[in-house]
Amino acid sequence: MNILFHICCAPCAIFPLSRLRKQGFSVRGYFYNPNIHPYLEYQKRMRTVQEFSAGAGLSVLYRDGYDLDEFLIRVAGKGPGRCEQCYRIRLDAAAAETKRGGSSLFTTSLLYSKYQNHDLIRAVAEEMARERGVELYYEDFRKGWSEGMQESKAMGLYRQQYCGCIYSERERYKGR
Repeated sequence: MNILFHICCAPCAIFPLSRLRKQGFSVRGYFYNPNIHPYLEYQKRMRTVQEFSAGAGLSVLYRDGYDLDEFLIRVAGKGPGRCEQCYRIRLDAAAAETKRGGSSLFTTSLLYSKYQNHDLIRAVAEEMARERGVELYYEDFRKGWSEGMQESKAMGLYRQQYCGCIYSERERYKGR
């Protein structure tokens, strides 16, 4: 079975990729994260995914462009609702790519992070799947949080200190 795997960052991809392969999936990665700010951080995370995927034998499609403007337009003034808009942008793109690539199933490494709104991610991903005529493969990857983090450290992968957006950067370094 083929599955498109949306990847937010390399450390969050380790455990889910392992699980998907153990389930017998043929996995194709997809990197699209216009929320990541600043641009140098975006490049660093993308390079880390490239490094990880090369070592893991994972083919990854990197969506061209850095759509920061679209992201900012969608999230500006949304307060706590900005995360939902961010999930919508990325998961809609993943669902669309799933359909375009001829697959019917996708998932996301966002379901791995214990810092994200898991239930909202699942709800948005299911909605985007329905709208695009594909299916979400759901698994609560958070159960492998410790394992994945230990492995990312052992691999020497760059591990970011905030979700990615300008707002999360501010909250991380300024404090809530």
